[in-house]
Amino acid sequence: MTVHHSLAVVLLFVAGSASAQLITEPIRTEEGLEFPEGAAIPRSMTRTEREWVADHPLTVSRGTTPPPAFLSDVRCPGEYEPMQGIIFAWEPFGSVAPILSSMVKEVTTTGNAEAYIMVDTTSEQSSVATTLTSAGANMSRVKFYVVTTDTIWIRDYGPRYIYEGNVRSIVDHTYNRPRPNDDLQPQFWATQKKQTLYEIPLVHGGGNYHLSGLMPSWATRLIANENPSLTESQIISYWHNYQNVNTTLTNPFPTSIDSTQHIDMWMQIIGDMQVMISDWPSNSGSTQDVICDSTASAMAGAGWTVTRVPAFSVGGVHYTYTNVVMCNNLVLVPSYTNATVAPSNAPALATWQAALPSKIIVQVPCQAIVTSAGVMHCIVMHVPAHLGGANPTAYLRTLRGPETLTPGTNVDIRWSTDDDVSVSNVDIELSLDGGATWPVVIAAATADDGHFSWTVPALYTTQGRVRVVARDGVGNTGSDASRADLFINAPPPPCVGDADGSGAVDFADITSVLANYGTIGAPFHPGDADGSGVVDFGDITAVLANWGDNC
Repeated sequence: MTVHHSLAVVLLFVAGSASAQLITEPIRTEEGLEFPEGAAIPRSMTRTEREWVADHPLTVSRGTTPPPAFLSDVRCPGEYEPMQGIIFAWEPFGSVAPILSSMVKEVTTTGNAEAYIMVDTTSEQSSVATTLTSAGANMSRVKFYVVTTDTIWIRDYGPRYIYEGNVRSIVDHTYNRPRPNDDLQPQFWATQKKQTLYEIPLVHGGGNYHLSGLMPSWATRLIANENPSLTESQIISYWHNYQNVNTTLTNPFPTSIDSTQHIDMWMQIIGDMQVMISDWPSNSGSTQDVICDSTASAMAGAGWTVTRVPAFSVGGVHYTYTNVVMCNNLVLVPSYTNATVAPSNAPALATWQAALPSKIIVQVPCQAIVTSAGVMHCIVMHVPAHLGGANPTAYLRTLRGPETLTPGTNVDIRWSTDDDVSVSNVDIELSLDGGATWPVVIAAATADDGHFSWTVPALYTTQGRVRVVARDGVGNTGSDASRADLFINAPPPPCVGDADGSGAVDFADITSVLANYGTIGAPFHPGDADGSGVVDFGDITAVLANWGDNC
């Protein structure tokens, strides 16, 4: 964002650093706050932002959406699970650009994943492409999106993904900073990828959250301070209802140690039952040491494998080796040049290598960013892998069964789709035999807009099911169908078995069934002795069962 105003700046002198870190304040206007391009906005709230929030308290800013309707279908993946890509907001300041370049290079090569990079302008995209090419990134895996962001700290405001069945959806919260363009990013991604967006009624920063793919999750009680109208149990219930997780709250670090109070500055879940937690060799017995020790003890007691790695507080800067980026077989771990901390770079690397021997651990110099209250985990957001591989996936949201439908009425068929690239169109089909066959085409190659208004046909079945079939640009397909039978209650005629309409069930009805075998139409069309709408073996059974009846 280009802003033609004078900038308020503050020099933050960091003990042990070679130079001062320039912190830029946003610009306050009557409409709100503006964030100049390249401004060194820290992860924590600036003085100007605190003053703004004092006058305009943060509240849930968008309408709350209902949570997923079928919670048993929902799973929130861990960061250690397969990833399709990593999202970056390209907002470098000072010497941060080399950190971003190194991360993108490693993600797109060693990490075997895509890098989704948000840039403010097309000219910035061109410049960044040149930078990344020089850094050795695999540019075939770099995807640019021109969209305005305020700051680099996308972990706190970016899209958090869940799986619903085999499709990805997004759960969004109100960002705990007055940064309006950042707060809109989950909506942007939902629109770009045609993914369902759920709005959870919480003010939150996403870095204050870690989870396992097996449902356990953790956050600090900062979340309670940010949502004073809610009890802790209500907050935990919201996360459960939207993400199908069970959350434990810990005490936050004092703001003198970590101004963000986010859990990702001292903890990282690295496997289903495996966690890395900070230790404080220079601050034994401190509040932060007690919090880390008690969390480590509790998790170990619950069966977790707990590994400890050192952390330091030097000159008001929180140095952590747990604020890392995991991406498939890659783990990016920070290193520092601060004289007190640097001797721990090698031991920290060795600890990570021992904890995850099957992973490639790469250290990235992060002195230039740690003084802004965050490290690498804070400037990325994970995009989990598409579960269908090269084939699309689908998720039927309505008519999942068991519903009763009345012929002639209009009902909504709703669905979501997913793909490694994109879905081109969908077919919608109806089964009359519990999903054994799909003879009725409700819609063919209709738009993948997630909605179709269906006029229920005059059929009779107690075993109806609806299926949506997603198709990609090269013809790959994937589908999802009703979980239980639907009942369509068009009444049968008074004489089941009368396939030819003669009023009697006799040999002529067998002839009618055979002559019309395989046809599809309205209930009790010629040959349809059982009113299913399809002439098949069931009709022969109906004739034989009612042989000799007169209507």
